[in-house]
Amino acid sequence: MKKIFLTLILSILISGCSHTSIVNTEPALNNTSSAPAIQTDNVLNLSQKNLTKIDMSVFDKTDLVELDISNNQLIGALPSQIGKLKNLKVLKAGNNQMTGVPAEIGQLNNLEILDLSNNQLTGLPNELANLKNLKTLNLSGNQYSEQDLNIIRNSLPNVNYILK
Repeated sequence: MKKIFLTLILSILISGCSHTSIVNTEPALNNTSSAPAIQTDNVLNLSQKNLTKIDMSVFDKTDLVELDISNNQLIGALPSQIGKLKNLKVLKAGNNQMTGVPAEIGQLNNLEILDLSNNQLTGLPNELANLKNLKTLNLSGNQYSEQDLNIIRNSLPNVNYILK
């Protein structure tokens, strides 16, 4: 009853904003935060929701241009289904505990900003070199190999790399 009341209040407060909708995060995103995710104009903000994993239904939102999953407690590798989000231009996944990035990240041809900072990455997939529209890559706070980074740098020399 309390959740329905809060959702109703949020709906009333946001009803004047034509491009905002509330996303039901309880079953789909396995979060422990009571605050709903906000989706605005193909942007899904799931930051600071204490998520430990992302439900696969997020990757069915193929119209997303920005996905923010930063500042959570995500563990393991970023799911390979990330490759389904072909329209993604911004992916913020910093400040988690992720240990890997799948090769499918290289399928995000429209990606311009990729923030993987402050995770536990020890390697980088060579497929990052496929991201020809990438403008900024933030890898600070990780323990990846210089060899992996050099392969990417040689393929994408004009990217702004944030490494420290």
